[in-house]
Amino acid sequence: MPPKIVCVVGPTASGKTKMGVAIAKRFGGEVVSVDSMQIYRGMTVGTAAPTAEEMEGVPHHMIAVADPSESWSVARFTEAADACVQDILRRGKLPVLVGGTGLYLDALVRGNRFAEGHAGTAVREALQKRMAVEGAAALLQELRAIDPEAAEKLHLKDEKRILRALEVWQETGKTITEHNRETQAVPDKYEAVYIGLDFENRDDLRARIDRRVDIMVEQGLLQEVRGLLSSGIPRTATALQAIGYKQFLAVEEGRATVEEAMEEVKLRSRQYAKRQLTWLRRNEAIHWIRWEKVPDFQAALQKATEILTALGLS
Repeated sequence: MPPKIVCVVGPTASGKTKMGVAIAKRFGGEVVSVDSMQIYRGMTVGTAAPTAEEMEGVPHHMIAVADPSESWSVARFTEAADACVQDILRRGKLPVLVGGTGLYLDALVRGNRFAEGHAGTAVREALQKRMAVEGAAALLQELRAIDPEAAEKLHLKDEKRILRALEVWQETGKTITEHNRETQAVPDKYEAVYIGLDFENRDDLRARIDRRVDIMVEQGLLQEVRGLLSSGIPRTATALQAIGYKQFLAVEEGRATVEEAMEEVKLRSRQYAKRQLTWLRRNEAIHWIRWEKVPDFQAALQKATEILTALGLS
């Protein structure tokens, strides 16, 4: 049997951090953050990364492990996070995965094997040069002849995915569709028990998101952006394209006011929460806990404990 892990999931601002800590304390676990932005150092405010106080003494992994100038792929994240999960299991502890980046979480639970091909290789560089000269339409047409199933799912704006599909074919001789089918045929690496958090009333989630943005600004999101820039992080870095950072970069550059940036961050965050919920609803294994207007963490922990105990965790 694959080892059991717990996954605390839900949209942004739903209380995952606090619930993850509570479950880890109850079951003798450690938290592994599954958040594509919390991996970056110096980005605590805008990513709502847990503070030492919020961690309550529970070890947390995959937070502030990367330089903001880096761009991590799902493959790189999964490799690093899986090493943390394996170490926690070896020490007889329970891994509690907490986060809202669904693609990363699914890959980690499944133990996905990623096709060869990495940014910076000669194949990738050659394809990028072709993309710049010939355009996405020409490369998508080429992919259509090689892997029509993959090409059918892609739009001309999906330049990175077009490059990736052609790169896999050139480096491995297999289409990315073949690779994905082989990966899906392999049993999951971990037996995941999912605890999902959401609000009964969508307006309550929206209000909580808006309040979180207000708090981020109060805590110094603009100053955090300035600090990243002064440390030499390029303005084009992936980290600075994240929700919150992108909008306050515009404030720093004089292209928006603080008020305009705040409204934009709230809008983008609400849209992101909607996408997260769409992704999560495909997973029928999630045990949902839905909050009223004010989350009752004590009652939620009791319910989560009953669920986890019934499924063999103690």
